[in-house]
Amino acid sequence: MDFEFWFSPWVLGVLGLSVGSFLNVVAHRMPRMLERRWGLDGAYQLADAESLKRQGAKPEVAKRLAGEAEAWVHHVEAQPRYNLAQPGSACPACGHSLRWHENLPLLGWLRLKGKCSACGTRISARYPLIEGLTGLLFALVAWQVGPQPQALLWCGFVAVLLAASAIDWDTTLLPDDLTLPLLWAGLIAATLGWTIPLSSALWGAVGGYLSLWSVYWLFKLTTGKEGMGYGDFKLLAALGAWLGANMLLPIVLAASAIGAIVGIGMKLTGALREGRFVPFGPFLAGAGLAVFFAGQARVLGWLGWA
Repeated sequence: MDFEFWFSPWVLGVLGLSVGSFLNVVAHRMPRMLERRWGLDGAYQLADAESLKRQGAKPEVAKRLAGEAEAWVHHVEAQPRYNLAQPGSACPACGHSLRWHENLPLLGWLRLKGKCSACGTRISARYPLIEGLTGLLFALVAWQVGPQPQALLWCGFVAVLLAASAIDWDTTLLPDDLTLPLLWAGLIAATLGWTIPLSSALWGAVGGYLSLWSVYWLFKLTTGKEGMGYGDFKLLAALGAWLGANMLLPIVLAASAIGAIVGIGMKLTGALREGRFVPFGPFLAGAGLAVFFAGQARVLGWLGWA
């Protein structure tokens, strides 16, 4: 097999453009899919009148809530299927179904001049930016890892981090559907000898989770407030599984520094959202990617640990 060609920066860069188009779908739909799943889970629980009674609800209240919840379950289950594959891509303003050439990564947006062909509504520049960034990062992976099948593993690593970052920035949610598979994939890849030594991956996962978990509880016990979410713990654990235990401190330091700078900038410009917080996940992911592309030896040299 001609690895030199199929795993070259040019080929993986083109693959990245297509994957980036899919990541836009993931970033848009996954939070809505999770909302529907959580809503149904809650409705199933409320539809159980006996369970409500065991929790102290009066019989008439339990019956009323169960009836309303059951009606809601039927309503949601009757809706058209909504997942990462269905329905097809469409304009959110007018419902125009995108034709194949309008869906081409980068080229479709440029050809449409950033507007819907049916109603003229502006299409966010974020779509081509994510596509272009994914293509660029996939090409850099090929350059970093070399022309070998393991490059696809690291492309997957990059793709999940991009999707998780986009979702966290929009919703302050880091889905388990992304962070946990990334964590397990890192441990499995290390076990099979495809990435880093298993001991480093294992302790990277353990240290990544427990370090932020400890900070979370120290902050909460001291202030009574929550400084971050559990998704951040899982994301850093996944980064540790892929990059190793000795890369955790550089990742956290870089993420904290960049996050502080961005947060201050947003505060000064009035861009801080309600609650005056900035999601930490995108900065963890960005720091993880920076450490990966810089290389372990270089990062440890910068810290004077080499």
